[in-house]
Amino acid sequence: MKRYWLVICSLVFSLSAATTEPQSLVLTGAEQMDKYLPLLTEKRVGLLVNQTSLVGEQHLVDALLEKNIQIKAIFAPEHGFRGNHDAGAKIDSGVDERTGIPVWSMYGESKKPTAEQLQQLDMIIFDIQDVGVRYYTYISSMHYMMAAAAEFNIPMLVLDRPNPNGAYVDGPVLDLAFQSFVGMHPIPLLHGMTVGELALMIKGEGWIEQAAKLALTVIPVANYRREQPYELPVAPSPNLPNQQAIKLYPSLGFFEATPLSIGRGTPFPFQVIGYDKFAIDGFNFMPVSTPGAALTPPLMDKQVYGEDLRQVAAEGLSLAYLMRWNQLFSANASEMFTAPAFMDKLAGTDQLRLQITQGLSEAAIRESWQTDLQRFRQQRQPYLLYPDYGAK
Repeated sequence: MKRYWLVICSLVFSLSAATTEPQSLVLTGAEQMDKYLPLLTEKRVGLLVNQTSLVGEQHLVDALLEKNIQIKAIFAPEHGFRGNHDAGAKIDSGVDERTGIPVWSMYGESKKPTAEQLQQLDMIIFDIQDVGVRYYTYISSMHYMMAAAAEFNIPMLVLDRPNPNGAYVDGPVLDLAFQSFVGMHPIPLLHGMTVGELALMIKGEGWIEQAAKLALTVIPVANYRREQPYELPVAPSPNLPNQQAIKLYPSLGFFEATPLSIGRGTPFPFQVIGYDKFAIDGFNFMPVSTPGAALTPPLMDKQVYGEDLRQVAAEGLSLAYLMRWNQLFSANASEMFTAPAFMDKLAGTDQLRLQITQGLSEAAIRESWQTDLQRFRQQRQPYLLYPDYGAK
């Protein structure tokens, strides 16, 4: 009963999103300014945003400034406010050259804003395009911002956006023993939720301290159904440049814990797999240093041989790539998971790595997830804002 009451109280703007009637135009939360501008009147506002935070073709920061909203701070996640930093690169604080607004890094020495950074704020806005994969770190940045907002009694507004992998609930549910910045919550690798729904769940399940104190409002996406295809209008990060990379990301992200290349430092990151010592197919490529995307990519300046996945039909989570390459490494008396601790953080458990190295079939591995996935599907129900026709 408590969860349902939470959702009713938090979603004063969500009724229009629940319709099942077909609609032609999907409107993000940010694009529905009439629904949230009244909340910002005479408020000092801070925004956790990046290059995906658009209102049409205009950045949300610029759109709000045109409406005379007082923006006192910008908070930058991984890849930076303008989205041009390498994955994992430290983001420095500073001042936005275009607006003169202070920019505070949420991906440097601290991932949670301080009391000093928040002291002038009456409202915090989160508006970042996610890709629906647990180890993509924007939802971790949202987690820490929610925790800070609860601690310092600052209302938080989440402007929701579609999940391009929203049709899928799949993969192992995170064991909190493996919690890290690439996995903060006990959710599957593919959770099938939007950032707005996740924010409601983080609050409702008490996954942040003082969750009950947080005044949370979500502006849902209008005319959206989670199973409908949605192509992002702007790349969410330098190494996810197109829809194919976004679709392959759940399956290829695990290779970050191996010595293989998945195309960082090429024009097609997260769309190829390769190695320099042995290969599956005859396709070849050479990773090079690419400022803003991969300064020192794996196997840099080496000829790499492997698989070209740019034209494959990619949907959901596939373990076939990991299993096939692990078999090849084993046949060559080599260890593929050279960073096992990181692999376990990405997977949210050590079981996936152990199952693969022990030679279990993909069907057996998937079967081991089903009880946890069913429990999660039930757990998430009170927080869903959009029609749920059964995730794949």
